[in-house]
Amino acid sequence: MARVKRGVTTHARHKEMVKLGKTYRGRASTNFRIAIEKVEKALRYAYRDRRAKKREFRALWIQRINAGVREYGLTYARFINGLKRAGIELDRKSLSDLAATEPDAFKALVEQARAALAE
Repeated sequence: MARVKRGVTTHARHKEMVKLGKTYRGRASTNFRIAIEKVEKALRYAYRDRRAKKREFRALWIQRINAGVREYGLTYARFINGLKRAGIELDRKSLSDLAATEPDAFKALVEQARAALAE
């Protein structure tokens, strides 16, 4: 049986890892041993932060809604409760967008939430 030399496979694996780290600074962009550490760490950060991004955006939307609602004398929690009682099902992203770009439409929503709370 013929002997199999693994240089081609190893070279391809090394080349791919260095290619993934090509934008890094110093030897991390050229040296396999350092590049593999940096690339693996970057992939761990990317995986973690894809989930954290969702939490951070939701928190941002809530802050924007709260700021918009407080102008009309309500709190975020009471506003959301009022919307639920009024049967208005808008997500926080669209509410935040309305608060920032369409103040008249947002004010109408606040009035509907306030009326539902008064009932």
